[in-house]
Amino acid sequence: MMGLNFSIIGAGNGGMAMAGYLAIMGYKVNLYNRTLENIIPLIKNPIISLTGEKKGTGVLNKVTNIMKDAIEGADIIMVTVPAMGHYQMAVEMAPYLKDGQIIVLNPGRTGGALEVYETIRKHKCDKDVIVAEAQTFIYACRTTSSNSAHIFQVKNEVTIAAIPSSKTNHVINLLKFAYPQFIQAKDVLETSINNYGAIFHPAPTLLNSGHIERGAPFEYYTEGITPSIGDFIEKMDQERMEIGKALQINTLSAKDWLYESYGAKGNNLYETVQNNPAYKGLQAPKGLSIRYIYEDVPYSLIPMSSIARELGIKTPAINSIINIAELITGKDFYAEGRTIERLGLKGLSVHEMHKIAQIGKIDKKDEEGVA
Repeated sequence: MMGLNFSIIGAGNGGMAMAGYLAIMGYKVNLYNRTLENIIPLIKNPIISLTGEKKGTGVLNKVTNIMKDAIEGADIIMVTVPAMGHYQMAVEMAPYLKDGQIIVLNPGRTGGALEVYETIRKHKCDKDVIVAEAQTFIYACRTTSSNSAHIFQVKNEVTIAAIPSSKTNHVINLLKFAYPQFIQAKDVLETSINNYGAIFHPAPTLLNSGHIERGAPFEYYTEGITPSIGDFIEKMDQERMEIGKALQINTLSAKDWLYESYGAKGNNLYETVQNNPAYKGLQAPKGLSIRYIYEDVPYSLIPMSSIARELGIKTPAINSIINIAELITGKDFYAEGRTIERLGLKGLSVHEMHKIAQIGKIDKKDEEGVA
């Protein structure tokens, strides 16, 4: 739908690509970034050039590090900051939100929409706001300068869900002109468990940590995922799907997801990664201080492990990556991560967990309602 005003929160790889694309499409786009010095070139010259699968030059309406200015007048607030920033972003946003605004986490990782929804309510936001999360980011992309980004490939489809879940189709309808790839998930538990960043980010990073710390150049997916690493990742993925089965949600294996998203085929996960054109040329990071560890362990793997424990499911492969991450970094990721307690799901039945995901609360009479 044209005529929508967008606010993009975060001017990193995803935020730059999304802001540039929406501006090229003719939407009015505000871009927010917390760190002012990173966006000074864009404030001086509010233009983003895109190369790759989407090409063109988009002119932004406003570039700012002031949250109030960024979201004022926005119909849809597209959040692209890493998951470790979701809580603080929600706190800063809460006083300025207006009725009818939609927050979309791109992506939510695991439990993002639940955390943001609860946070804005706790900070006395009583506005009629929808909080949605995409199951993954719609692009494989990288920034190429302070005013440009490259989109390697756009995913064929991305599931999305909202709180309340009765509004998911409303969100999809508003976004469908810009992003026809969004399709409906049952609720935010489904998008959270179908979090493929949890599978593709921490394990290949930690299992290639020597090369990465040394700064050795290699292609992150096609060279970093060898046959044995591919086998290990498939074991993690089986555990993730076991959690999904216990939660009574539709899950798709990582291998099948690569086919759905990119059209990549293979007999196993390793072969499918090798046959994925979108992963060609994506370079490995040059150090270990990256979100593949500091975001994806506490905000993707910890909630999966924590929910699994509550459901009586063993996750040795997932837990081993959490343990390696903690031992290498010296961080207690359980202390800061999205545990089942932090998500407000502790002690709940599967049915009650879905109630929280679908209407933002448990109706004591178990009647349908809107939070």
